[in-house]
Parts: sequence; C-alpha cells; structure tokens
Amino acid sequence: MKYLVTAILILLISCSEEKIKPILENDNAQTEIPAHESWNSKITFTNEGKIRAVLFSDHLKKYELQKVTLLEGVKIHFYNSEQKISTTLTSRRGKVDDMTMDMFAIDSVVAVNDSGTVLTTQELKWNNSTEKITTDKFVSIKSSKEIIEGYGLESDQHLHNYVIFNVTYSALNEKKK
Repeated sequence: MKYLVTAILILLISCSEEKIKPILENDNAQTEIPAHESWNSKITFTNEGKIRAVLFSDHLKKYELQKVTLLEGVKIHFYNSEQKISTTLTSRRGKVDDMTMDMFAIDSVVAVNDSGTVLTTQELKWNNSTEKITTDKFVSIKSSKEIIEGYGLESDQHLHNYVIFNVTYSALNEKKK
C-alpha cells in the first residue's frame, strides 16, 4: 500500500500542466531564405548607358525582404569616362544595398588603380550615387610617390583624389620605377 501511494503521488506530480517551451534563437539572418542564389555571378552598374562598374562574385545570395545581396569572393572593376577599367577592388565578402545600390567590401579589401596605387583595409563602402569610397577603418595607401597609413578615408573610385583623416604614418616612397 505504501508503494501504491508513493507511485500515485509521483504520477500526479509528474503530470502537471506546465509545458516546457523550446528555446528559439532570434536570428534575423536565418529568418529569410535567399530569393535568388547563384555562383560565379556578374552584376553591371550603368548610368545613361555607360558602364560605371562590374561586380563579380563567387557566390551571391539575394534577400528580397531585407533588400540586400550578400556576396562571397568579390571582385569589382570601376570604369572611367572612357569606358576603361580604372580601378579593381577585391575582398573576401561583400554586400549590396539593393535600394541604393551602394556596395560594401568586407574582409581583406584591396583596391588597385591604373597608376599602381594600392589601398588596403578591412572594410569600405562604395557610394553608388557619388561614386566615392569611404571607410572609418584602418587604411594603407601605397603609391609611386608615398606611403600613408591611418584611420578613415574618402576617395574617388579611381583612387586619384583621396584623404586619410587620422594619419598614423606617412613617408615618401623610395621605390624607383
């Protein structure tokens, strides 16, 4: 009898109304699946029929609700007014704001212009409407004339006219061509 009462008590205690709810992670990136996904993609940016830039990506994922395109393995060619490549930019990852068509290069960003100027940084933004590149991250620019390092940059997309806002190092380039 003692065992029967104990068994009934255990049974009553274990049959409560309280339900255990699973823990859900609130990760917005995983709430939407890509509307389009492609490999070895090419996106052309034009203005009045003239090519302004061509973006290549190893892997592209376009999200309709977020209005963003995520990129892996990025290479972009910027074109001058004569429709010739003036600058080539590469990065491991990137993002395009599908509303403004602004492009963000992320992780191991390198830009090289037609005169050999090399910009390296970890992140930058290309503004589609102004055709300028900007960052608040650490940057290094090496040209045939100078080497400049610092934090924050604004430049034309051709790397001909640039400003580094907080210079930490500056020297004349001793390398002869």
